[in-house]
Amino acid sequence: MRPWLPVLAPALLLAACAHPWNTADIPPGSTREQVVASAGQPFAVLPLPDGGQRMQYTLQPMGQQAFMVDLDPAGRVVRSRQVLTEREFARIEPGRWTVADVQREFGPPARVEGVASFRGSILTYRWRDLGGADMYYWVYVDPQGMVQRAHPGMEFRNDKDARD
Repeated sequence: MRPWLPVLAPALLLAACAHPWNTADIPPGSTREQVVASAGQPFAVLPLPDGGQRMQYTLQPMGQQAFMVDLDPAGRVVRSRQVLTEREFARIEPGRWTVADVQREFGPPARVEGVASFRGSILTYRWRDLGGADMYYWVYVDPQGMVQRAHPGMEFRNDKDARD
């Protein structure tokens, strides 16, 4: 037996257990340290208007989930949720939300694209609807950073007709 294996094995096991999906089981009142122990280091930590913080865990660009863990100013969990859902996307307000609002609420997009018919960027989020269909959610942001429109669409990555 290798002498380093007993030391390395527990560390590998612990690292394998930490995953963003674990944020779904974190109860309100948990500490930031408990979140990190369960889910690992967040992708980003952003300030919230109430003085708290939002820990972002995203599986984009290929995954279809993004988890937000909101902490109060004392560093305790207020709520934790998966945000790439139809209900959450419906909160986007064209003409009021900015690109910063979108990225605070949903994390980084899977892709940032452009098309000739729109002057600006299109933030593309991958998600799955309640029926299990693979979906995109497109958020059109003008050159000033203001959301102009947002809508869902089907993702046909496994569609036989799309490969022909």
